[in-house]
Amino acid sequence: MLSVADLRRAVKNALAFASSQSDVSEVEVFASAGANLTVRLNYTSHIPSNGVEEPKSTEGYGLGIRATFRTPDGIKTGFGSEPTDLSVEGAGRALNKARAGAVADAEFVSLPKLDSSQKPNSKDDTPLANYDTALMRIGGKGLVDAGWRMMDRALDVFQSSEDLMGLAGSAEKMAELGLILGGDVVMLQDRMAIASTHIPRVQTEQNTLVMSFATAMIESRSSKGSGWSVGSRLADFTGEAAGEAARNAIESMDGRRIPSGDYNVVLGPQAVAEILEWVLMPGLSLDMFYAGASPFMGKLGQLVASEDFNLYDDGAAPGLPSSKSITDEGLPTGRTELIQGGKLSGLLADYYNHQRILNDPKGREKLGVTPADALRSIAPRNGFRPRNGGGRDFGSIPNARSSNLVIEGGRGHSQEELLRLVGDGVYIGRIWYTYPVNGTTSGDFSGTIIGDSYLIKDGRFAAPLKPNTVRMNDNALRLINNILGIAAQRRATVRWSSDQMTWAPEIAVSGFGLEEISEYMEGV
Repeated sequence: MLSVADLRRAVKNALAFASSQSDVSEVEVFASAGANLTVRLNYTSHIPSNGVEEPKSTEGYGLGIRATFRTPDGIKTGFGSEPTDLSVEGAGRALNKARAGAVADAEFVSLPKLDSSQKPNSKDDTPLANYDTALMRIGGKGLVDAGWRMMDRALDVFQSSEDLMGLAGSAEKMAELGLILGGDVVMLQDRMAIASTHIPRVQTEQNTLVMSFATAMIESRSSKGSGWSVGSRLADFTGEAAGEAARNAIESMDGRRIPSGDYNVVLGPQAVAEILEWVLMPGLSLDMFYAGASPFMGKLGQLVASEDFNLYDDGAAPGLPSSKSITDEGLPTGRTELIQGGKLSGLLADYYNHQRILNDPKGREKLGVTPADALRSIAPRNGFRPRNGGGRDFGSIPNARSSNLVIEGGRGHSQEELLRLVGDGVYIGRIWYTYPVNGTTSGDFSGTIIGDSYLIKDGRFAAPLKPNTVRMNDNALRLINNILGIAAQRRATVRWSSDQMTWAPEIAVSGFGLEEISEYMEGV
């Protein structure tokens, strides 16, 4: 992969070239190089399989240019990118694309600038705790070995389980159980450089991330379990996610069905992260307020959730895997209080939307406060260019994205205390296909419970819930207002094909809507 020095040199040369063009008013150059290394797991006890297969890597690099142009019709703005060519000639092609696609934008103010309280990084290549040279240098053998570590952990759990030994006892009988393990290990390597007319000094950064996901099944007993892990260093990876998945599958054997109804529930970390990121977070972005499409319109500074609920994003938190020192606009990252003590306290923002809300005559109506009086709450700390699968993408323009979302409760509960608060209900461990319904402003959502879930009786786990037999139909706004308690312990959770991190606790909620899936539709 290209070095930081290569990216820095390319950005410096491209900025000098673009700035020298007579029709260019202001310009920003962003270059990135990234790699995604993935190995997939596919083990079946009853069908011949390789266990670890499909190791692969994708790598790409290039540069993107945002510029404003002086034209006979006034100032126009455009963006263009060029892959696999960091030369001045490549920069020229990217600039020509930006020029050809430039449009007049009455809402555009300027390319990103540092305000009086901000300073660019004082040193090049200052590594955060989430950069690991060992992970940056890992090769194909190390990737495949990581896959086998996961496979070995799962098989160790299956083969040492007394619950399974009582059912099997031989390799042939174990095969009859229908043991399945799927999942993947993903390693991300990421480098970037950026400079602009307003921030001419080239800033650079390097990041690494290792994620693993596993799903285990025992087909003959209708059980499913999952596990995952997230870290920024190769030493953070142990393969234990697969062992966790196998244990959860064993504990979920012979699950029960439940009828439709409103239940007190405990949402596990994965369920909390899914609902938060797919349903709630879009409404906490400044661009959605500008468009009038947030369920929180006009409520900045007002109570919108239980007073026990706190949510913030901190892109600069030391030691958290998704921390970055600068945004993909060259601005400092930092902490944004989104919901504090139940009150809507801030919004994720990029520079473009930050500037246009300040100049919006309806800005006070949209936010609920005068935008100029809420500068810290809507500061542009989250302008990123996410690549599909994680990392930074030179071929896209910045938009508001979270880095490290953290949920905290005012009173930290243990899991045992949450179960007692629920009394009789359901523990919802893993969900999927979660999406908003009835428009983004309603807060309504739906999704399917697919594993790691249990019935709760008298404040204790009583029996597993059969996977794929219950759908969620509820409202995210009602959910955050009907909180019974929030656990003290949080777990790093990442959605598939993303590197946005949510530090999610278990959350107990009252009156959660569940709908039974008919046995006919269960396997569909």
